[in-house]
Amino acid sequence: MAEVHALDDYYLAITLLITIGYQLFFFSIAFTLKFDKLTDFAGGTNFVVLAIITLAFSGHHNARQIVDSLFIMLWGARLSGFLLFRIIKTGKDDRFDDKRDKFFPFLGFWVFQMIWVWTVSLPVTVLNSPNVTKFPQPHFNTGRDIAGIILFAIGFILESVSDIQKYRFRSNPDNKGKVCDVGFFVWTRHPNYFGEILMQFSIFMIAVAPAAYGYVTGAAYRALYATVLGPFFLTILLMFVSGLTLQERPGAKKRYESGNHWEQYSKYTKKTSILIPFPPQLYVRLPTFLKRTVFLEFPIYVFDPAKHADQSKVQQREAEEGQNGNGQNNNDQAESQG
Repeated sequence: MAEVHALDDYYLAITLLITIGYQLFFFSIAFTLKFDKLTDFAGGTNFVVLAIITLAFSGHHNARQIVDSLFIMLWGARLSGFLLFRIIKTGKDDRFDDKRDKFFPFLGFWVFQMIWVWTVSLPVTVLNSPNVTKFPQPHFNTGRDIAGIILFAIGFILESVSDIQKYRFRSNPDNKGKVCDVGFFVWTRHPNYFGEILMQFSIFMIAVAPAAYGYVTGAAYRALYATVLGPFFLTILLMFVSGLTLQERPGAKKRYESGNHWEQYSKYTKKTSILIPFPPQLYVRLPTFLKRTVFLEFPIYVFDPAKHADQSKVQQREAEEGQNGNGQNNNDQAESQG
């Protein structure tokens, strides 16, 4: 198949237009029917669509292109499949409770999803583009290729297995409200995030190999290296936008104020790395300085009850618990006297 030149020689415009059209199609269904089940499915499968189209358009199907394209397709298909399964089980997505009936706020989420898909796809998009494939390519056995495959395998196992571990843990009624500290969650509080970051950097590592080994030069060389924006964008997203910042301090605050296994959770955070897997027996002994720097547990994630808790809610809970306790004691006394 001859290569296809579509709008530009890096496939940036055509992939952007496809992404916009794909997301708007699913947005129209989701908004019209007030249907949450397609949102994450639309995001994950969009990666698959872009990889297939750019690989087909390239006309040069060397091993590196095929493997890197398959990697992002595998990641996107697994992610969308798991999230679709989960939302079918739960029924609705709480993220959209305040947006579902509002056109522009709901559309805003989908626009952000367009940016996410297009940006994270950049390494594969540019690798498959005519401006890169016109150069001779190194054989698919370089150190970067091998390292990329190994890192992708590790990341894929971390993300996919931890998703299953957490789902099974939370599906057990006996674990309601408890801290998920099983499997990979013994070593890190967010193994799925770490695995996802690892996979995206491994995809970039493989994609940039033609430039790194001097086969691709000029503007194409710069374009391949510029695609590092993809994994960095995803990392920033998970660490500072929609991932850790929405789960760490807010989650701890909710547990503390409600008294929901707070002591268990507090002990868990002290001995478990926030992102980078590390033995808990060693992590608990590390000085705070290392945790806040090398292990990325930045102050924005840390919950301080004195600073961040709503003390009125704590006092109300304690008062209710006291009343319940007194009521139970009175019942016990009445039973013993009877």
